[in-house]
Amino acid sequence: MATDPAARLDRRSLLALAATTGALAGLPAFTATAAPRRPDDQAEVTGSPRHRLWWRAPADDRSMIEQGLPLGNGRLGALAGNDPGREVLLITDATLWTGGLNDSLDADGQFPYGRDDFGSFTLLSRLTVDLPDHDLSAVSGYRRTLDLDRGVVTTSYVRSRVTYRRQLFASRPDDVIMLHFTQSGGGHHTGTVTLEGTHGEDPALSFGAAFPNGLRYGAAVTAHGEGGRVVVDGPRISFAGCTELTVVVSGGTNYAPDASTGYRDPSLDPERLARTKVRAAAAHPAATLLRTHVADHRSLFGQLDVSLGESTDEQRSLDTWERLKARSRDGVPDPELEAAYLQFGRYLMIAGSRGSLPLNLQGLWLDGNDPAWMGDYHTDINIQMNYWMADRAGLSACFDALTDYCLAQLPSWTDLTRRLFNDPRNRYRNSSGKNAGWTLAISTNPHGGNGWWWHPAGNAWMCNTLWEHYEFTRSSSHLERIYPLLKGACEFWEARLLTTTPPGTAREVLIADSDWSPEHGPLDAKGITYAQELVWTLFGNYCVASAELGKDAAFADTIASLRKKLYLPRVSPTTGWLEEWMSPDNLGETTHRHLSPLVGLFPGDRIRPDGSTPDDIVAGATALLTARGTESFGWANAWRSLCWARLKNPEKAYQLIVNNLRPSIDGGNGTAFNLFDIYELGEGNGVFQIDANFGTPAAAIEMLVYSRPGHVELLPALPEAWARSGSLTGAGARGGFVVDLHWRDGRPTRARIRSVGGRTTTVAYGGTTRTVRLKPGASVTLKDFTR
Repeated sequence: MATDPAARLDRRSLLALAATTGALAGLPAFTATAAPRRPDDQAEVTGSPRHRLWWRAPADDRSMIEQGLPLGNGRLGALAGNDPGREVLLITDATLWTGGLNDSLDADGQFPYGRDDFGSFTLLSRLTVDLPDHDLSAVSGYRRTLDLDRGVVTTSYVRSRVTYRRQLFASRPDDVIMLHFTQSGGGHHTGTVTLEGTHGEDPALSFGAAFPNGLRYGAAVTAHGEGGRVVVDGPRISFAGCTELTVVVSGGTNYAPDASTGYRDPSLDPERLARTKVRAAAAHPAATLLRTHVADHRSLFGQLDVSLGESTDEQRSLDTWERLKARSRDGVPDPELEAAYLQFGRYLMIAGSRGSLPLNLQGLWLDGNDPAWMGDYHTDINIQMNYWMADRAGLSACFDALTDYCLAQLPSWTDLTRRLFNDPRNRYRNSSGKNAGWTLAISTNPHGGNGWWWHPAGNAWMCNTLWEHYEFTRSSSHLERIYPLLKGACEFWEARLLTTTPPGTAREVLIADSDWSPEHGPLDAKGITYAQELVWTLFGNYCVASAELGKDAAFADTIASLRKKLYLPRVSPTTGWLEEWMSPDNLGETTHRHLSPLVGLFPGDRIRPDGSTPDDIVAGATALLTARGTESFGWANAWRSLCWARLKNPEKAYQLIVNNLRPSIDGGNGTAFNLFDIYELGEGNGVFQIDANFGTPAAAIEMLVYSRPGHVELLPALPEAWARSGSLTGAGARGGFVVDLHWRDGRPTRARIRSVGGRTTTVAYGGTTRTVRLKPGASVTLKDFTR
């Protein structure tokens, strides 16, 4: 096969690239850290009742993924069952993956995709606290609560006239999970603590082991009590007569975000480090650990607040599961529940995306070692959707995990592209024979590896997602970090594009080589809308990046010239829809879950219903979106909702949010008992997939604030259910701004615009616009809006 000389990458170059990106990346690893700063304020913080989800029953051990409550510190996660007599935590570390580089292609030129070759996200351990005399049948007044505001799970109940209470949280500052058991009324706690590995390890106070891929892992637990006795009892901890009991657990792996070391830190002993962390945390009172955790959690959670209106006292009296069922059954809006669902998505982001790998299909939560699709990073919508919410919802700091991941993987992605992409068996290879830059597959892992089919346009979509973070934050350091990714993706497309003259025209255009429109239709179409739109956006973003950083002006001129020649989709005279395959014919499923040809509407911004886009293109996109329907999987509904919000159709956007709030019954599509989104694979077979838990809140925010650099629109798709009164404070806006918005009777009453790096933007509502000029850090408040 022919290779473009510019694409040649020897081992020395690879190591240099790895060193560069490794230095730029963060440290998503289990590492020793300095003692955290403790809050000066000794008072316990109480969260808002609006941010508390609650249930009248514990989780069934057999349905933890649908009923367990999630905890997480960004790296270390757990599902908690909260049974009075048997507290169970299923504990994960974001980096605990089987598999490896996976750099041998199958006979069809695509990547293997199994739990051993590609690899899988897996459980770390199972922690059990048995309280034999606290059986559920022997207690009354049971209640468990997830306090989104504080990041704490609380269980309370009464037994023999004694009120028992336990609090669970995953602390990022102390890097541990803590369980604190208390009582009032003269009771005590007696039982055992057991820590078990999930890969064949025996119960022990600490354990360490390694996968065949060389990844080492370990965990440890300790406990102490008051008013009783706590002793080591062989592989367990026994406690008796304790008025209070504190259990501390930690664990992790020797994963390191460095391609040059094979993504391992050979000097790190995870078991020893876990023991060190639990001992250090246990040296402090439980109240101190709790205050430290809450202060850290609230520093992010408090960045955004939302009110979508008031619910009724009857709705508030229901527990969360009954409330979901009532919302679906009665069809009556429950605005406080809908706002809480948005905040639950933010809670999951804080818990699952800080200082470690990014959120995968499962987020940070598992109930076994065999998650669907290996719990991988799907690059044709899912990992992107996981991060649509972050900047919009005041959680820009949580986006860094995705940036760090892409930088750490870039050396491997570049090497695999160089060595394998133009394999003659690969139906997606570059027919030009040229090869440069990098791309990836539909599935990726943390070891630099790809899985399943090649995904040529995936590099553009990943880059566009990273670029949008820059648009929200205007962070020059972020732009510097992602520049090698942008440039490498452009180099790949410079080598890949083909020249053709569409039928009925005389103008030569550039089109993408053979690909499919994920995930349906022909497998070898050229010029698919999906790729054309993503590459058009990538090229534009790169040219801006080049200019703002003062880099590679000549190459940027080349890319700008290529962009002008890119074919952009037309409306099919046959269907009236925006074409998907550079063909007037519909070649796939008319109601397919993916909206691949609509990436120019969302998350892209080329197609706008504001007069800047030809009317026929907007109409064609609307017709295609209509044909796709409003009944699908959670993430597909979220994407549809975002598209309808962009088209300023509030009721359709809102209905899709409501569809996702339907209770999942017997594994059906919808929201589970614990608010996780369930994806129905077949009758009675549902799996957890986290993307809708982020995509749906992103849609809700997009309905209230639309933005692009230089333009902010207030209430572009406000549904009737939220129109009476509401507020959204702390919402990110592209261009480098934050918006605080209040409304009543369907129109804004006050909007505060604050700059986080932006300087000029227009603020629009209805037919009026105002120009705002600000220095970074400054703000202005706008009032008296009229249509």
